[in-house]
Amino acid sequence: MPKDTAAENNYTLLSGEIVSPCRFSHEIYGEGFYTFDLASQRLSGNSDILPVTVSERIMEGQSLDIGRKVCVTGQIRSYNSYCDKRSRLVLTVFAKELDFQECEDTNQILLNGYICKAPVYRTTPFGREITDILLAVNRAYNKSDYIPCIFWGRNAKYTGNLKTGDNILVWGRVQSRQYQKKNEDGIEERTAYEVSVSRIEKKTEQ
Repeated sequence: MPKDTAAENNYTLLSGEIVSPCRFSHEIYGEGFYTFDLASQRLSGNSDILPVTVSERIMEGQSLDIGRKVCVTGQIRSYNSYCDKRSRLVLTVFAKELDFQECEDTNQILLNGYICKAPVYRTTPFGREITDILLAVNRAYNKSDYIPCIFWGRNAKYTGNLKTGDNILVWGRVQSRQYQKKNEDGIEERTAYEVSVSRIEKKTEQ
């Protein structure tokens, strides 16, 4: 685990295959950032297709060609995208390091954050328990990332009883999910990104 505080709050290890061209994202203080999509295979054989954002400094001398395997160490970040006067929360894996050695597909994340909306607990028609929360994870310069998390089974029942402001640690993986959104032109296919949590720990005040 990295020693800096920000990394301890938000640590992602992701490896898989590049499945999209690398495209320009934005520029900050003269430094360019680019985005590509990475497919990381689950044990089920399905893959999560996840956006990765990387600085041109880290990319220097490397080719991000489709089909190439890469291991990404970094953090999950959120930002608001404005379209048609509406705001939508967008997630990306922000790369701190890239490693192009061959490795098994990996998808691991650790978050230390605060519940910023009341947990939403529900059961499916088949009786499966699910809880959704929005987790605020602090980073440098008084900024925060807002990460949707989904809990299952016993973790869902436990999380459903937590409160806004509770500090929790979660371990899991970043997943992509397709859904349909109705709009004025009909039905639009969209992709949602969230953390599927396998383990949770509530932190207590020292």
